[in-house]
Amino acid sequence: VQLQASGGGLVQAGGSLRLSCAASGTDIDYMGWHRQAPGKQRELVAVVSRAGSVSYADSVKGRFIISRDNAKNTVNLQMNSLKPEDSGVYYCNAGRVRFRETYWGQGTQVTVSS
Repeated sequence: VQLQASGGGLVQAGGSLRLSCAASGTDIDYMGWHRQAPGKQRELVAVVSRAGSVSYADSVKGRFIISRDNAKNTVNLQMNSLKPEDSGVYYCNAGRVRFRETYWGQGTQVTVSS
């Protein structure tokens, strides 16, 4: 499985960005986004299962929306009301539970200026 992410950039606080990720392969159970700020550990932002169950980090609840298209194997992250603390490198990831495999895409930089 290969993941191709896009959509990062520079935005002012309060603005919006949309990240997209396309996955090759089949039998992908979950897809999501993690982020890593300089000097910090990578953290989960949001994840969505094949059935559509979603989970968000507390810090982004009410501001970010994750969505998935199973037919196209894509996952999007709509980020609204962005804050400087949302800045970091965002990584798309996907997993296949049956194979106990997790995949990562290349990171995309998100910078929110104050």
